[in-house]
Amino acid sequence: MDDRPPPGHYRGRRRVPSPPRARYAAVVTTAFVGAGAVALGAGHAVPDLKAPDPAVLAAAEAAGNDTAATADRAAAVDRASRGNERGLMSTVGQPAPDVWLLPLKQYAVSSPFGMRWGVLHPGVDLAVPEGTPYYAAHAGTIKIARWYGGYGYCVMIDAGNGVDIVYGHSSKLLVKEGQHVEAGDLLALAGNTGYSYGPHVHFEIRINGKAVDPVPFMKEHGVDIPQHIEAIYGGTVTP
Repeated sequence: MDDRPPPGHYRGRRRVPSPPRARYAAVVTTAFVGAGAVALGAGHAVPDLKAPDPAVLAAAEAAGNDTAATADRAAAVDRASRGNERGLMSTVGQPAPDVWLLPLKQYAVSSPFGMRWGVLHPGVDLAVPEGTPYYAAHAGTIKIARWYGGYGYCVMIDAGNGVDIVYGHSSKLLVKEGQHVEAGDLLALAGNTGYSYGPHVHFEIRINGKAVDPVPFMKEHGVDIPQHIEAIYGGTVTP
């Protein structure tokens, strides 16, 4: 089978810098009682009290429980707002039927849609460290999950109504052709395969087989790629 992309599609080469991997701060809450300390880390309380007064011990336990509950609530909010698990569920535990999302949590736009070196660059490049997971921007059926010419290891989703979503240059594919995915489902890991210099995700929107600028298209669906913003259920989430 000839995996080369159709004429006029993405064949460019580019050199993009690899942005630093995002780092996330941990939240640590410490409650001090008398001469002892209760240290909270990974949800564990480690008291170091010798023959404590019962009232003091009760106060310490209550403080620990309150802090643990607060940490649990914070973790739940983080998951619900596209934390590490990238969860996005409706109030009944199911994805919204027509929700659109950013394909990545953090990235740098390294190349826009448009003519470049005399040929059309049919998508937008989102630079990230190699191995960064990326996700389905919309629900649909996996149309391509394999090597695809200059796109390298590629995922293409049939999102319905003539819309295909293309992700190029993956280092590892985590879905199979024919598989149904929901918005926010894990698809693959970003890489540097195909016609590419520097790890990134080539993100492309096709309507009836023709590439369109994904920035205004996604903005019409509540997602602002340059500003890293997506509208969800009437609200706004910034990664």
